[in-house]
Amino acid sequence: MSDEQAIDAEEQERKELEAELLERRDAALAHVVKFGDPVLKSKASPVQNFGPELRGEVERMIAIMRDGMGVGLAATQLGVLRRLLVFQAGPDAEPTALVNPEVGWLSDEVVVAEEGCLSLPRVSMDVERPLFARVSGRDAEGEPIAIEAAGLEARVLQHEIDHLDGVLILDRTTRAQRKGALRALREGSSYGPPGEHDEGEDELREPRTDA
Repeated sequence: MSDEQAIDAEEQERKELEAELLERRDAALAHVVKFGDPVLKSKASPVQNFGPELRGEVERMIAIMRDGMGVGLAATQLGVLRRLLVFQAGPDAEPTALVNPEVGWLSDEVVVAEEGCLSLPRVSMDVERPLFARVSGRDAEGEPIAIEAAGLEARVLQHEIDHLDGVLILDRTTRAQRKGALRALREGSSYGPPGEHDEGEDELREPRTDA
């Protein structure tokens, strides 16, 4: 095989892999409740029972989150009003389940970063959140868990706990960005934060949170 043929073969393999990933993402996102469904504005109830059913739900949520190329997923996004979330803040991080999460502390130091949401297709907006968070709850087996989170992990946890309380990023952004995002959602178009950002913010804005 010549070098040119090898390059063509690699390119074809890359395209096939991308197509497969997109197909899996579309299949995963088909399970996610989208904007307009009242469940997204509903408050979830505490989980009472731990066991095989809950572990199965956690595994399902992690699979949907991964295939959907998200970094977090709340049970309410699947139409299940239970206080359960999963997250994976980075490709090298272990996927983690958190049951009945509670925010124990948030830092006074805040940052603005761009967030997307699996339930709000094709839109993103700037959201200000505390940079550090202390969150507690239980794992899928019912054992206590405490998380000292910073940066992206803290943001993802806050985003998902908001979902469990019926709060969307639309409720956390500026009036102008909320208006633009709502218009895009109604029209089925896309929307992102407009304009240039102050020097030094770019680091805080990457990677974008899709949860």
